Amino acid sequence: MATPAARSAMRAVRVFEFGGPEVLQLRADVPVPAPRDREVRELRAAPCGRQPVRTAVLIKVHACGVNPVETYIRSGSYARKPALPYTPGSDVAGVIESVGEHVTAFKRGDRVFTTATLSGGYADYAIAEASTVFPLSDKLNFSQGAAIAIPYFTAYRALFLKGHAKAGESVLIHGASGGVGIAACQIARAYGLKVLGTAGTEEGMNVVLRNGAQQAFNHREANYVDKIKEYTEMQGVNIIIEMLSNVNLAADLHLLAHAGRVMVVGCRGPIEINPRDTMNKESSIIGVSRFSETEEERRECARAVLDGMASGWLSPVVGSEYPLEEVAKAHRDIIHSSGARGKMVLLP
Repeated sequence: MATPAARSAMRAVRVFEFGGPEVLQLRADVPVPAPRDREVRELRAAPCGRQPVRTAVLIKVHACGVNPVETYIRSGSYARKPALPYTPGSDVAGVIESVGEHVTAFKRGDRVFTTATLSGGYADYAIAEASTVFPLSDKLNFSQGAAIAIPYFTAYRALFLKGHAKAGESVLIHGASGGVGIAACQIARAYGLKVLGTAGTEEGMNVVLRNGAQQAFNHREANYVDKIKEYTEMQGVNIIIEMLSNVNLAADLHLLAHAGRVMVVGCRGPIEINPRDTMNKESSIIGVSRFSETEEERRECARAVLDGMASGWLSPVVGSEYPLEEVAKAHRDIIHSSGARGKMVLLP
């Protein structure tokens, strides 16, 4: 493929109106962005009106993670809406193509992953602030690199920054075979927690067990809640990482130990609960969103993730991979698939 210097356009998925997966349009005439201050200021200001940045890098995208939140944003149902048109995608893995004049931490040819992009990751190239770019270990391939940002940063945030997990406590990861779930299993096990996980298929349960859980349950079985209670000897768990709170939250409150906490990572609609169920055990329901993270929190998450790469316990599991041409199918599958088996990734 020609370098950006030799070409003026690239392929990128563009969204011109909010709606179903069909609004995702793959265009081949999108200008290749450049990490110059003026262009970066325009990109940075367009989606959310934040202050401009002074440093950025251009990345040749080799893989980009697909996350459920991107389907909510695309549909227009999410509270945080980008300005139209836009290109989705934050979790990029690839190679530095060029850097802005103020960038000193990276150079052309470096393998990296991102926790955010300015121009969108569903594309051949992406612009990112240097502060959101991190070195990708040679132990991991690009698809695994694209499975780090939202899964691992969200899982760490839920467990420790918001859930205040401690070694020796028990955690139930409700929906543990997807990207965030696997990340939570690996992190919790590495930090000394007792890990239980659920999945919807036998294959998913095996994935959960291979990635740190000491016990797995099938959440499609009618009596799986009773099985979890029995396993914990009716004591419950200290923390629940909840991926589908609109289905599971009411049952979660009955699975908690005294002073237990449910960390709401995912939700696709409303649910009715009995507040008395929180009173009996003085339990807490806590929402988790990476969009609220501070710079200090992001640095703490990054330190944990980079330590996990160096130590070897961080090992992203990649599930289905799709070419950019099948982005609409990827968005349908991530919501309607029969059971998650790792991180979904786009391959430009």
